[in-house]
Amino acid sequence: MDDLDRKLISLLRSDARTPVSSLAPQLGVSRATVRARIDRLQDSGTIQGFTLAMGKVPGAQVRAITTLKVDGQAADSVFRRLTGYPEVHAIYSTNGRWDIITEIEATNLETFDVLLREIRRIQGVFDSETNILLASHKSVRPEGGANPSLLDG
Repeated sequence: MDDLDRKLISLLRSDARTPVSSLAPQLGVSRATVRARIDRLQDSGTIQGFTLAMGKVPGAQVRAITTLKVDGQAADSVFRRLTGYPEVHAIYSTNGRWDIITEIEATNLETFDVLLREIRRIQGVFDSETNILLASHKSVRPEGGANPSLLDG
C-alpha cells in the first residue's frame, strides 16, 4: 500500500462510480495503472466492492486505538485524510479531551509506526495518544457485525 493506493481509495470513497478515465488524470498516472491498482486492491480484499466496504488488513498483527486533538477549523480535512488510509477501520468524533478516535489495524509494528507518523503529520492534528490493543477479553460486536463509524456514511 503506497501513497497512490491511498489517494485512489480516497477518491473512490468520495465517489466509487468515478470512471477510471477521470481518476487517471487526478492521480497523474495512466488509465492502465489505475485499472491495475483497482484490480490489485480487489484481489487483496482491501476493496470488497464499490460501495467501498473496507476489509480487514490482510495479516493484521497490530490493532490500536488512536485519539487525536485537532484544530476545529481543520476537522473536516482531517476526517477526509483519515478515510484515505485502509488501515483506519473506524473514525469517531467525540467530546472531552480528544476530538477524534480511530481504530487502526496494521500488518506489523514497522508498518504501524509509519502510519502513525503520517497521521500525526496531518495538517490540523496537534496532539495524539495511541493505545495498542493487547488481548480481547470480550467482543462488543460479533465478527463481521455492524460497526457504526463515519466510514459507513
